[in-house]
Amino acid sequence: MPSRSVFLAASLALAFALPAQADRLLIERVQAGETANLPARGQSMAQVEARFGAPQQKLEPRGGQRAAWPVIHRWVYADFTVYFERDRVINAVLNRASPTEIGPAPVPRS
Repeated sequence: MPSRSVFLAASLALAFALPAQADRLLIERVQAGETANLPARGQSMAQVEARFGAPQQKLEPRGGQRAAWPVIHRWVYADFTVYFERDRVINAVLNRASPTEIGPAPVPRS
């Protein structure tokens, strides 16, 4: 029968191995986003649709309640989501690889 110290050592090794695997996968996803073929900031909606085709989904616009709050549109494609301020791209991000994927922990606010 294995000793208690062997069991403890194996448990610790497993505990430290799992976060390292998750960290590596997150880093790989970030690197993939840096080299991905995504719409460029400043492109118009027409340019994005001409290059990438029609989005799978156009989500309801948000904002616009006040002049200082521009309307934000979101278009969802298979691999990425594009965010528009009025009709210009402000950001494009890769979608999650799976619904259970967890990104980095949010920064606590003081």
